[in-house]
Amino acid sequence: MLRLHNTLTRAEEQLQPAEDMLVRLYTCGPTVYDYAHIGNFRTFVFQDLLCRYLRYRGYQVRHVMNITDVDDRIIQNSKALGIPLKEYTTRYTEAFLEDSRKLRILPPDIMPLATDHIPEMVQLIRRLEEKGYTYRRSGIQPGARVDADRYEKDEARDFVLWKAAKEGEDFWETELGPGRPGWHIECSAMSMKYLGETFDIHCGGVDLIFPHHENEIAQSECATDKPFVRYWVHPEFLIVEGEKMSKSLGNFFTLRDLLAKEHRPEAIRHLLLSVHYRKQLNFTADGLHQAHSALNRLENFSLRMSEKADSSDPCPSFFEQVRLAREKFIEAMDDDLNTSAALGVLFEFVSTTFKMLDQGSLSGGDARTALGFAREADQVFDVMPEQQTLLDSQIHQKIEERLAARRRRDFAEADRIRDWLLSQGIQLEDTREGTRWKRLH
Repeated sequence: MLRLHNTLTRAEEQLQPAEDMLVRLYTCGPTVYDYAHIGNFRTFVFQDLLCRYLRYRGYQVRHVMNITDVDDRIIQNSKALGIPLKEYTTRYTEAFLEDSRKLRILPPDIMPLATDHIPEMVQLIRRLEEKGYTYRRSGIQPGARVDADRYEKDEARDFVLWKAAKEGEDFWETELGPGRPGWHIECSAMSMKYLGETFDIHCGGVDLIFPHHENEIAQSECATDKPFVRYWVHPEFLIVEGEKMSKSLGNFFTLRDLLAKEHRPEAIRHLLLSVHYRKQLNFTADGLHQAHSALNRLENFSLRMSEKADSSDPCPSFFEQVRLAREKFIEAMDDDLNTSAALGVLFEFVSTTFKMLDQGSLSGGDARTALGFAREADQVFDVMPEQQTLLDSQIHQKIEERLAARRRRDFAEADRIRDWLLSQGIQLEDTREGTRWKRLH
């Protein structure tokens, strides 16, 4: 069973969703004021891995990830450029989604925009107000406006739920007065709308624990009188060459910066997943080089196993070897998503299988089974090369080669070609009129 480190309890706990095999998951998405950097993407790639592994283990996942499309930085940047707020945030939202696709991050089931959920935020604030948990300060009386977001607090720990409108900035006319939501109320309102007042897992970078997630808990539980989230999961920071990422140090990278240097997105994804999520990740040039080498090894493995594979049964001893590798892989991932250990299992299996192939002791059925396990593990990591779709001309060429082999009565070669095509998703059917084929995928 999957065990996760729960930041709330500071303990590793067995995952027990409230509703049997359905996991309700909320992940803090990007604040779209600029291009996302690789530190951001460490969190987003981890959240993708969590979703994938939950599904691999048989859970249904209802994944909600928000887009924060209004905050101080967004407003300042859009004003400085003279671009309407919506146009500005749409630009960077689309850029984030494009970058995510390149890193093979699966889209969430629901991706709410903060600005589309102002009524839900106002409703939640009113619930808190009715229970006596809020107070007003200058500029928040209905119809009033102020020129600064500086409110007197009763206590330093208090935080703003609704900011009064400023001259020249976007605002919403509401029963709370003209203004815009504070940062923390956004996630509470959107997560509870789509996942209920209590849900299973909430993710975000370790930098969000305080104040964002602590304030989410405070306002949500005060409003509902219920536990807000059962498991809180936080990936650690990413540093670059041993130092905090900073533009002043010249070690600040967006994904686009790295792709412009011809680094493969799969290699970047591999590196981001190569270290346990609760350990700080040191993003280095050497690490990227090693990630590229690892991908090349997986590509070579995929190619050589595909060439060797046929439809025969694997040897019992090799089948047992695969079973043990799968067991170790799951054991590592069940241990608080220990990706480094799980990748170790995969690459040890690859090395052992290569050795058998080189020694001539790997059968076609073994190769097919080996490739199947590697692709099964890759359902979680998604770093292996995608299976190439054969062109019609390539298929016809292989059919001609098979026909030539049959004419010279080299039936072993004919069978090998047939089995290779099958491994590529192409099924052959020999008829009186000739050989027909169809795609299985």
